[in-house]
Amino acid sequence: MEKKNFVMLILGVVGGLIFSLGMCMCLLPEWGAFEIGVGFGIVGAILLLITLLVYLKKIGWKPGKINFKLVGKIVYGVVASLVFGLGMCMTLVFEGLMIPGIVVGVVGIVLLLFLIPMCFGWKESDK
Repeated sequence: MEKKNFVMLILGVVGGLIFSLGMCMCLLPEWGAFEIGVGFGIVGAILLLITLLVYLKKIGWKPGKINFKLVGKIVYGVVASLVFGLGMCMTLVFEGLMIPGIVVGVVGIVLLLFLIPMCFGWKESDK
């Protein structure tokens, strides 16, 4: 493994751990660390974004043209992720919303699954 790939791996793992720890701090009321968890989540997200940008620079990625379909897919993905996250919050944080939270979470998963054919399309199998 090249040194620069190892550095990218370490940055990604550290960013993911900090982000996930922040989310745990926010979503588990027993910990009583919501404000600190938000800070951890933001730091982890920024570290992951920096890692992504450095990786894209390293491989020489050039952005494509932005069109209405691409913006629509991004907005759909964000909304689907928010629905899934709302289901998680309903299940983990709020008292008495376990079953509705599971239903909302499953709807979010289904919405996210529909993102796959949106991005890659349908292909007929060769028989």
